[in-house]
Amino acid sequence: QVQGTIFPAPNFNPIMDAQLLGGALQGISCEKDVLIDILTQRCNSQRLMIAEAYRDMYGRDLVTDLKENLSHHFKEVMVGLMYPPALYDAHELWHALKGVDTEEKCLIDILASRSNMEIFQMKEAYLMQYNNDLQQDIDSETSGHFRDTLMNLAQGTRMEGYADPSTAAQDAMILWEACQQKTGEHKNMLQMILCNKSYQQLWMVFQEFQNLSGQDIVDAINECYDGYFQELLVAIVLCVRDKPSYFAYRLYNAIHDFGFHNKTIIRILIARSEIDLMNIRQRYKERYGKSLFHDIKHFASGHYESALLAICAGDSEDY
Repeated sequence: QVQGTIFPAPNFNPIMDAQLLGGALQGISCEKDVLIDILTQRCNSQRLMIAEAYRDMYGRDLVTDLKENLSHHFKEVMVGLMYPPALYDAHELWHALKGVDTEEKCLIDILASRSNMEIFQMKEAYLMQYNNDLQQDIDSETSGHFRDTLMNLAQGTRMEGYADPSTAAQDAMILWEACQQKTGEHKNMLQMILCNKSYQQLWMVFQEFQNLSGQDIVDAINECYDGYFQELLVAIVLCVRDKPSYFAYRLYNAIHDFGFHNKTIIRILIARSEIDLMNIRQRYKERYGKSLFHDIKHFASGHYESALLAICAGDSEDY
């Protein structure tokens, strides 16, 4: 059972929420606790209705007011919650591609994990918001086999629900050869299989790969390839196997290996909050011994910490 941490609020009243937010934002000092209480306890579609009520009531844009009144990471969280999911992905991709340095890990997280429908909606949002074509931007801002694989994922043409046991061994053999020979052609075959076959098919292919080579596909990829191409291939495999485990691993890295990499943590918590954040929390605890709640509490502070913990929706026993 896949489960998020944020649900539609019962007895929802967008007009009352808009009024409370207006009061919180217009006072002499911004009442940040009120913002957290409302925006982290409503689902995305409810937040969009609040924004509409806010515009009707004050003649102003809620996102603009949040940006003007808040700062740093706390602002990123509150503003991020106000984007519809497809636009949030588009926004993150745009900044990852068009920032001073390309943020490859952000591109990997999003494109390796989204369904065809999510990719289609994200490309539409990207075009509407930035008047640019996502695939053209990937083409111009990345390179090599990493670029080719991202471009393939961004087509959103993965087969869905289809599995053919008779070709699984054949696909496994192609992957095995690609790990042995590492020519450009083999790399293309490798990424074509990982980007286009259904998750159900890839499950069987990975099993056949293990039978054939005596090695797990992830270990084989790590041995044979390097750089962002390798990271992207591994991310695809991990997402096929279990998305919540992949995101638990990414959060753990972001918290412990990069000195609390705020952008990654904010992006994953917001993007997965209504999908599988509860499952991600469970995997995190199982795998790393400490709860996600505990680790956020340990590394973040102030209203920023409160906002992340509210999205994470843990409780004191998690600590």
